[in-house]
Amino acid sequence: MSNIRHLLRLHTQKRTQSEIIEQTGISRKVLKKHIKDFKESRLSFEEINELTDKDLEELFLKPDEPRDEKFEILFKMFPKMAQELTRKGVSRKLLWKEYKSKYPNGFGRSQFNSYFAAWKAQAGYSMHNEQKAGDKMYIDFAGDKMSIIDKATSTIKYTEVFVAILGSSQLTYVEAVMSQKMEDFIPTCENALHFYGGVPAAIVCDNLRAAVTKSSKYEPVLNETFADFAEHYNTTILPARPYKPKDKALVEIVINIIYSRIYAKLRDVEYYSLEELNSDINIALEEHNNEVLTGKDYSRRQKFNEEEQRMLLPLPMLRYEFKKQYYATVTRRGYVSLPVDKHYYSVPYSFIGKKVKVMYSRHYVEMFYKYESIAKHKRERISYKYTTENTHLHPSHRFVKTWGADRFLKEAEAIHKDVRLYMSKILSTKQHPEQAYKKCIGILGFAKKVGNERLTKACQRALYYGIYNYKIIKKILEKGLDKHIEENEQLKMPQHNNIRGKDYYK
Repeated sequence: MSNIRHLLRLHTQKRTQSEIIEQTGISRKVLKKHIKDFKESRLSFEEINELTDKDLEELFLKPDEPRDEKFEILFKMFPKMAQELTRKGVSRKLLWKEYKSKYPNGFGRSQFNSYFAAWKAQAGYSMHNEQKAGDKMYIDFAGDKMSIIDKATSTIKYTEVFVAILGSSQLTYVEAVMSQKMEDFIPTCENALHFYGGVPAAIVCDNLRAAVTKSSKYEPVLNETFADFAEHYNTTILPARPYKPKDKALVEIVINIIYSRIYAKLRDVEYYSLEELNSDINIALEEHNNEVLTGKDYSRRQKFNEEEQRMLLPLPMLRYEFKKQYYATVTRRGYVSLPVDKHYYSVPYSFIGKKVKVMYSRHYVEMFYKYESIAKHKRERISYKYTTENTHLHPSHRFVKTWGADRFLKEAEAIHKDVRLYMSKILSTKQHPEQAYKKCIGILGFAKKVGNERLTKACQRALYYGIYNYKIIKKILEKGLDKHIEENEQLKMPQHNNIRGKDYYK
């Protein structure tokens, strides 16, 4: 009935019969009959257009003029044909050939297509979606896999085939990958954008797990990494509605095309790597993109170069850095482990015991708590080592972390050069550095209790004794021995048979 409305509209617009036949695909005999019925009805086109399909059918297919047997046979085939067209590789041309082989006296191809289009329009309407240049890129994985041969084991490994197509020019991108997982899916999407040399306003994808965490007709939840990828490229992700293949009909159609134009051409070739397979895919793909479209005078590549390329957004300066993620609990010491490297990274001490999300790429490790970034480190791959940001530590731990020989010598120098000399003697002894640091802290702490002058004299006396530890300084100060040293006074060692003197050890 929609076809009848269309031809009557063209007739009232004073189009010639040849023009109407070219646009509707009906025969001249049927056209003349419908125009005759239209004139006899004495109704205007506006009045005809307001009629229901049932009323229109009664007007133009009167009971006294029943459909002939040939039409009835074809009409009964339409539901089955519509179902067959959803199958991979089935086209209207193939169905018409099968119909003609069974009914040699049946309708020609143009009438066959015209009647089927009219039946389909009446059975269920579909909105025509005009594709704007640079607006959408449709992506999906083909149902059928390709394969490579593992050189080491001589076994066959099956590959996924990623397909992308731009809505307006229909320029197509195809790449074989090992899986549909995130680590293959996102780099392949990125390769498609670089193939086009620009970014569309939106990417329409299927509800595969690498793209959509939770599918929904109204508000799907995107995978965070895929959403991060879209933000990096300044585009929007539009997941197709579940079980609605029409939302991405373009990519569904092109997948069927590449089965014959790429799969069929490479079916007898053995490949031993993805690089070899994708190299031949690219050659066949270029032939597909440069082939003139049916009924047009241009190819996909020509339309892309002339119309769509300039409408794409520019690519960012840097490629997207693929990130993985997992959840971990911050340890009591304020660190999070990256299991893949067995390396530990600090987070602010206020998050100790909290469960945080860790996202890591080839170069960086970043921690998030309730969607906010709390720490970011350069990725290190040294096992069982710690990367620490001092500002993450508790103030008391931060102080310990700053321990070092230079720090203690600098503080001792500020008191007196003899105190610095005494610190250097302690630090040079053969012991664990942390043990020496604790002695230095204890000795320097006496400056606050007894003052710099007494500490200096205590260190001078301890230097004379040649004893370098915390206890001797404490004892000197407690007994007040530092007070008995006058300026330029020489301390004399007591004479005793058991005292060998410092020259004995030279």
